[in-house]
Amino acid sequence: MRRTIYLASPYGFSEQWKRLLLPEFIDALTALGLEVWEPFTRNGQIDFAEPGWAYRVAQKDLQDVRDADALFAIVNGTPPDEGVMVELGAAMALGKPIFLFRDDFRRCTDSEEFPLNLMLFAGLPEIGWQDFVYENITDIARPDKALMRWVHPIA
Repeated sequence: MRRTIYLASPYGFSEQWKRLLLPEFIDALTALGLEVWEPFTRNGQIDFAEPGWAYRVAQKDLQDVRDADALFAIVNGTPPDEGVMVELGAAMALGKPIFLFRDDFRRCTDSEEFPLNLMLFAGLPEIGWQDFVYENITDIARPDKALMRWVHPIA
């Protein structure tokens, strides 16, 4: 059975981002043999004209974070998207493996050690946290990085 990874990103809010950016991430993660759970696609069955749709979307997304094996979060922006931060926090609280992607050159930190808010690194190891942070989409498949080690653990 393929491992599942929840793709937390703000890219589904824009038609252009959804068309140009999301497929690259989905393809890169799928190429590793993962089943990618992208919430904008998975929530496509919800009727946004019905009252209460927002609550149902939030509950579905949270359930998917609970059910997924890991979470890959796109954390661009200053600050990164609030929904992505909540999904990331939930995954951390659940003890899920987390992987961060940030190719935004702007600093968004309260520490000289980390490129983002230090609390985001509470779910990563103190030594070697850099292996869980990706700055280029091609790095997702690097065998020396944490995601590939998680996908293909050495027995």
